[in-house]
Amino acid sequence: MLNKLKILEDKYLELSEKVADPEIISDQPTWQKLMKETSELEPIVMKYKEYRAASDLIAESKEILEEESDEDLRELAKLELSEAEASLKEVEKELKVLLVPKDPNDEKNVIVEVRGGAGGDEAALFAADLLRMYSRYAERRGWKTTLMSSNETGVGGFKEVSFMIKGKGAYSRLKYESGVHRVQRIPSTESGGRIHTSTATVAVLPEVEDVEIQLNPEDVRVDVFRASGNGGQCVNTTDSAVRLTHVPTGEVVSCQDEKSQLKNKEKAMKVLKARLYDKALSEQQKGIAEERKSQVGTGDRSERIRTYNFPQGRVSDHRINLTLYKLDSFLDGDLDEMIDALITVDQTEKMSSF
Repeated sequence: MLNKLKILEDKYLELSEKVADPEIISDQPTWQKLMKETSELEPIVMKYKEYRAASDLIAESKEILEEESDEDLRELAKLELSEAEASLKEVEKELKVLLVPKDPNDEKNVIVEVRGGAGGDEAALFAADLLRMYSRYAERRGWKTTLMSSNETGVGGFKEVSFMIKGKGAYSRLKYESGVHRVQRIPSTESGGRIHTSTATVAVLPEVEDVEIQLNPEDVRVDVFRASGNGGQCVNTTDSAVRLTHVPTGEVVSCQDEKSQLKNKEKAMKVLKARLYDKALSEQQKGIAEERKSQVGTGDRSERIRTYNFPQGRVSDHRINLTLYKLDSFLDGDLDEMIDALITVDQTEKMSSF
């Protein structure tokens, strides 16, 4: 760890010189990139200085205890040694957290896709519940939610729904939501009072900038069609709906929620790029099997991650064996306790490699 910290400190000093160079300052894109790297390294370097200061104080205190016979000086050295050793342990913990590799997507907006799974109408209603849950969570954090596309059922649920959440650090917190969510409750249509089990799948994709994924326009087939379902006269009587097909992969995205064909195409393109980027990331991670096992935030989409049990008023996350008896508030967007626990476990597992 100390070797890595020294390398990072040297890099920080080198970058600090570069960002002060007038020639680099005149090249704003390069300067901004270097400033970003510098600001990311600064907290680690400052904490490393604290670590060295505590280590030096420990060495000085031990030297005094070995060489001094004056009792007052020895008592003072003992006190300083005890405080410095406690400080060193705390700083070492903080350094390990700072050294955990940061996901380059953490600060990005996200596209969330929710699909009703096993359970028919009840699964579709649960998908609608999850849409509301994430929308309420976004509100609590001051983030903005925008509907991208939806396929509604006649009972007020969704076969599938995609929406974007815009906010600083949205992906860093919501990436842990990808997977299969299971609900256990008595459906409103159940006359016998029996508990049914249904599922919905959630995929959380980071929003992709154009520079991050090259999409050849010739690889994308664009079809327009007349929207169906609920909507105003313009929505249902004009060819405003758009379907994009990425021919090489067979990935298909449809959007019909906007009256404008252009807006529907823009939204569909965002979703398509996010899916292709996510697919590329998944391919890269296949060769890192052991690391994937230790990261709760990058689990298989087919993995059942959470159960929402209405009769018992509980929500249980199976990855970290955490159960909260606050189902109503959880579904109203009170997710932070669960997400904080997932982040803690994820960071702890990553720190164990140091």
